[in-house]
Amino acid sequence: MSAFMSAFAALVGALADALHPLFQTASTAAAIVLFTALVRLAVHPLSRAAARGQKARTKLQPRIAELRKKHGKNPERMQQALMELHREEKVSPLSGCLPSLLQMPAFFLLYHLFSSHRIGDAPNELLGHELFGAPLGARWHDALAHGGPFGTQGLVYLALFVVVAAVATFNFRRTKRQLAASPVAPATGPDGQPVPGMGAMTKLMPLMSFFTLVTVAVVPLAAALYVVTSTTWTAVERAVLYRDMPAAGAAVASPV
Repeated sequence: MSAFMSAFAALVGALADALHPLFQTASTAAAIVLFTALVRLAVHPLSRAAARGQKARTKLQPRIAELRKKHGKNPERMQQALMELHREEKVSPLSGCLPSLLQMPAFFLLYHLFSSHRIGDAPNELLGHELFGAPLGARWHDALAHGGPFGTQGLVYLALFVVVAAVATFNFRRTKRQLAASPVAPATGPDGQPVPGMGAMTKLMPLMSFFTLVTVAVVPLAAALYVVTSTTWTAVERAVLYRDMPAAGAAVASPV
């Protein structure tokens, strides 16, 4: 693990060195943003596939409703019929989860890198790198202890909170419009019956993006930059990929 972290630290350092002529003391922060963009670009084909899968699943809703009427009293037969339908249409119920799952290792790598005081046998020099005076290894409570919310470090977090709030508000309004225009059909389990609690989850879903504010407040600044960049990318990406689907884009919420 230490060898892997050393290689990852070297990658971040190399990106920072390449960006130093443009960003000077903020080059490491810029490297994290670039790294995040590269991760999202690598995952983008899966996001496109997930969008196609969501569109296909939406088109299947009338047929699923028919199967529910036909086999509603026989859960085993209903499950078999659903599996056959998805196999026939080449639709995977789990395709929408893959982009989020594949991004998690990158986030945890950054989190671990900027939470560790040592990498292998050497001190972690990346912890001393800053973004406008705020250490990339520090957290919001550290900024509050050095000048308060409107101090030099606090203003960095305030800017991140503003970006996250703006993206969350965009997602909230878009999701509410989508659900109002074309309500999403209730999620069903393998037997085709509605999943208990999903009605409440659907009502809560438009607010999910605001929970990112908590994440940004408690993780190291480097990881917060990843979250803010990835969340912004997600908002733009979903707006484009689901522009011709009034409700499908609201059906799945992703924090990153």
